[in-house]
This record gives sequence, C-alpha cells and structure tokens, in this order.
Amino acid sequence: MNKQNIFFGVIGLVVGSVIGFFAANSINRNTISQANTVQNAPFANQQIQVASVKEQPAQGGMLPDIAATLDKAKNEPDNFDVQIKAGDVYLQIKGFEKAIEFYQQAHRIKPDDYETIVKIGNAYFDFRRFEEAGKWYEQALSKKSSDTNVRTDLGITFVERENPDLDRAIEEFQTSLQMNPKHEPTLYNLGAAYFKKGNKDEANKILTQLETINPQSQLVGRLQQLITQK
Repeated sequence: MNKQNIFFGVIGLVVGSVIGFFAANSINRNTISQANTVQNAPFANQQIQVASVKEQPAQGGMLPDIAATLDKAKNEPDNFDVQIKAGDVYLQIKGFEKAIEFYQQAHRIKPDDYETIVKIGNAYFDFRRFEEAGKWYEQALSKKSSDTNVRTDLGITFVERENPDLDRAIEEFQTSLQMNPKHEPTLYNLGAAYFKKGNKDEANKILTQLETINPQSQLVGRLQQLITQK
C-alpha cells in the first residue's frame, strides 16, 4: 500500500470518527448543556468539578470539508489557516496529539499569534497534560495579561496537576477576579481551591459572593454541595 492510500485511509477513519462524535453529541446535547460542560478534577480522595472557561472549536460547517482540510494541511504545511482547521478537527474527536501537532505547525508559521498559543494550551489541557498547558497559558498571558478566561484556566492547571499547587492556583484566581470581580467560573474555582486547602470559611465567603452575583447559577449549587458534603 503506497503512502497516498495510507493517508486517505487515515482521512476515512477521521471522517468516520467525526461523524460518530457529532452524532453522539447530538443525542447528548441536552445532558451536556445541563452539566455546564465541566471536567472532573481529582482533589485528594474526592471528585471536585472544575469550571473551565476555555473555548472549543466551532463545529458548524466543518463536517463536509474534513477530507479536503486534512489533505490540504498535508500538502500545504505553510498554510496557517488550514493547519488551524486541521487541529480543530482532531481536537473535536479528542485526537489531542494530532491537534497539538497541527497547532504547533501553525505556531511556527505565526509565532506571535495569540489565539494559536491559547489553542495549544487548550489542547494540552484537554489531554490532561496540565504542566504543558500551563506553560502555553503563561506564554499567552505574557502577551495579553488581561485575559480572564486564560488566567482562570491557568489556575485550574495548578489544581489539576499530579502535585497540585493550591497557593499558586488561588493567586491566579484572585488576579483574575481583580480584572473581573463577577467572573463566575473564577469565583467557583477559587471557592473549590479554598475548600480543598481546608479553609472552609474562605470557601463560604466565595459562595456568598457567587450567590450575590447570580443566585440562579448552577455553580452556586455545585459549590454549596461541595462545601456541605461530609
């Protein structure tokens, strides 16, 4: 089998995976929405959900162009836009290594592009390689320190690491709140970090702030349940 046949065989597998992924997403869309699209964070012996605010690639309109996009990415390694699109394809089907490969190629083409740096961080985050994600988020923040979402997700990486650094996580969350005191995911994650640290009083203070800002927020109930659990 020649290389071209192998390549198009891979494209076929990716297209099939994406079709299955989108079908599953369609079936479970309401459930995902109700869950607020958060991930589980392994805090000690208990599961505490973190509220990530990283953006995901848009799905609309991509499916018919998958084969063409991947073929073009292979043949045009210096085409920035198509490298990004190929990375988005792989990220949506949880092909994290391939997504990172394409995003990093895009980064080589435009090393100062802020959104590409964030995308690489997000891909490592989804891959649960939190130290690598943190490095890319820090690089992004060196260019745009006011990005509350990226700083919050940087904080989460310090919570989620194999050896958590809760003090550093809290520092990042507090910095994020200095820019946007009403940022609900940051408040939730700060409260959860305080709880994990054993500082229940501070966690309760954050819960009160969150309730004041938006008493209907799902994050209020989640943080309240966390703090009151035995």
